Amino acid sequence: MVSVKKENLSFQSVQGQLLQGRKWIPDGSPRGIVQLVHGMAEHIDRYDQAASFLNSRGFLVVGHNHLGHGDGAPLPGYFGDRDGWRALVEDVHTLREKVQAEHPGLPYFLLGHSMGSFVVRCCLTEHGTGLAGAVLSGTGFFPSGVVTAGLALSGLICLAGGKKKESPLINKVGFSSSNKPFAPNRTDFDWLSRDEKEVDKYVADPRCGFLFTAGGYRDLFRGLKWMGDPEKLKAMPRDLPVLFISGEKDPVGSMGSGVKKVAEEFRNLGLADVEVRLYPEARHELFNELNRQDVYLDLSDWLVRHLP
Repeated sequence: MVSVKKENLSFQSVQGQLLQGRKWIPDGSPRGIVQLVHGMAEHIDRYDQAASFLNSRGFLVVGHNHLGHGDGAPLPGYFGDRDGWRALVEDVHTLREKVQAEHPGLPYFLLGHSMGSFVVRCCLTEHGTGLAGAVLSGTGFFPSGVVTAGLALSGLICLAGGKKKESPLINKVGFSSSNKPFAPNRTDFDWLSRDEKEVDKYVADPRCGFLFTAGGYRDLFRGLKWMGDPEKLKAMPRDLPVLFISGEKDPVGSMGSGVKKVAEEFRNLGLADVEVRLYPEARHELFNELNRQDVYLDLSDWLVRHLP
């Protein structure tokens, strides 16, 4: 059995705040590094099991809590007074530079889940050079009309003084439909996983499931606009391997169709190594799903295959 050493890490956000994170260190010399980028309204410690499995395959794993997330967040669901989404992207890159300086020469992978996959997709347009690969978990496709409407609504609420206040309205309009395919619902978060124990852990965790502020939602929609901008997407490295993983019952990925659409976008841009794996009956959080061991194995095998 491979022992796992877990350490705290911290670094300064481009917004000036001190961000907290974790480093999971395997026995022996690591063969590569995986940087986890977590999703919306959660935190990096939820990835312990996935990180420990990757440790067992020889990978050093790192990750941090985004602005507006985790124990130290001054205001949950709020990224900053200006350029909040860009701050998320640059913070991911700052941690990458910090870790690469400590471990020069090791192959480096980004792995983003849900909102974290959106952040990674934006990272790839400006900081994709030098990566060994990227994994996008629970990602989705968002039509420009939906993004424009979301930007307009969140912008109006911000102008009306709601920038730093939770926005149930935006949550209801933009995100409340996720649970409908799984009615009758046991909880508000049945869409996350078929594993009821994992859903209950999420519900009981005060660091999960909070509403974003109107300013946070506006930044999120700005991020969705960025990652769908054809001109920005052209800057992604053509030789970058990308793995898409998603549940076939994940509403964020439109039950698989949105994931396939984004993968096809990447291929049309000239990326030659794009792979899609959809897991039957699985929902949004593959790393907390009933079949998570299969997901861990597939993920680690893909990472190993893409080591130089």
